[in-house]
Amino acid sequence: MVAMPRFQPSPDALRRVQASRSVDRRTFLRAAGLAGLGLGAPSLLSACGTPAAKQTASSCRSTDLSAQEKTLHFSNWPLYIDEEKVTQNGKKVTVFPSLQNFEKQSGIKVDYVTDVNDNSEFFGVVRNQLADCQPTGRDIMVLTDWMAARMVDLGWLQKLDKSKLPNVEANLVSTLKSPTWDKERSYSVPWQSGLTGIAYNAKLTKEVKSFDELLTRSDLKGKISLLSEMHDTMLFMLLLVGADPEDFTDDEFGQAIDRLQKATDAGQVRAFTGNEYAQDLAKGNIVACEAWSGDIIQLQFDNPDIKFVAPEEGLALWSDNMLVPNKSSHKTNAEDLMNFYYDPENAATLAAWVNYICPVDGAKEAMTKIDKSLVDNELIFPTSELLSNAKDFMGLDQRTEQKYQKQFATVIGA
Repeated sequence: MVAMPRFQPSPDALRRVQASRSVDRRTFLRAAGLAGLGLGAPSLLSACGTPAAKQTASSCRSTDLSAQEKTLHFSNWPLYIDEEKVTQNGKKVTVFPSLQNFEKQSGIKVDYVTDVNDNSEFFGVVRNQLADCQPTGRDIMVLTDWMAARMVDLGWLQKLDKSKLPNVEANLVSTLKSPTWDKERSYSVPWQSGLTGIAYNAKLTKEVKSFDELLTRSDLKGKISLLSEMHDTMLFMLLLVGADPEDFTDDEFGQAIDRLQKATDAGQVRAFTGNEYAQDLAKGNIVACEAWSGDIIQLQFDNPDIKFVAPEEGLALWSDNMLVPNKSSHKTNAEDLMNFYYDPENAATLAAWVNYICPVDGAKEAMTKIDKSLVDNELIFPTSELLSNAKDFMGLDQRTEQKYQKQFATVIGA
């Protein structure tokens, strides 16, 4: 078990967090919970309820016009890139300094849009075009591991040309090089990463070292919460029954569901939540919980008693990934941007603003010139010791995803 150090923000970082709390990016990513997967939101059932048409490299061919057209459409999550307000023609506008540097160096004009607010919602937006081998109007889209895995399985992504990605090949951190759903990183490049573990309020309870403690300690009964995001919570249930979250069977998933059911039947779990657990932890409505590292960084600004712990069973490590969809006509331009952000100095500039795990080797050293207060922050630059016990969730095909989601929803009452 590794206790995480308290994050000490720079004044600029503090201002960024204070300014963005109402629209925190991980809130967008997680708040929909099961509803965003079509299990509780009728408007999204069409996005996930019917198996989508698969494509292959031969059935859906794309033409790259990058040599003639120096443009790029980049779809990302809100608050996930360095930005600042400037005055132009008497009006305050938002600009993205690192993107401006990329445009100057490459001559490529980037149309940057923050239209990814939920993985499944975005899937619903692009699924008809991608299923029919039609353009989406996007050259890069950033999606979380499990949704990226679905896109790979459906054959909806273009294979990347690694000869155009020398910085990625040289600097991608070893822990993210071979996810189960894209072993060779043939279709994906991590944008940023994060951790899922345990948080507790040290003023209200003693340290919680493991998920076994979280689910069994009598002093925690009715005072904990777990996440309503199936992949996060079931990863730890799989670890508890001795299964490998990156390679497990239906039977092992069933055992893990039974382990979760046992805890809920015993009254150990107060609630299954999205990001609202952060408010409950801060207010003392719960004393410990399953938590995302980014949320805990924010809570620690106001309350140093909130602690983040790497559970004894292991950590969950996730990534949001840059992907090039089929029929994008600017793949080389997209690869140029990916390569740009894997230059350590550019990666450090991005990490200093977003404060998530940086996936680029060498960025920690570059950070000494940008913000020294972040150099030793393990939530941005985790040690190899910490990440040695981190796991991802196995990539699932669409039918298996739906089956597991239904089993999970039954247990948590969704």
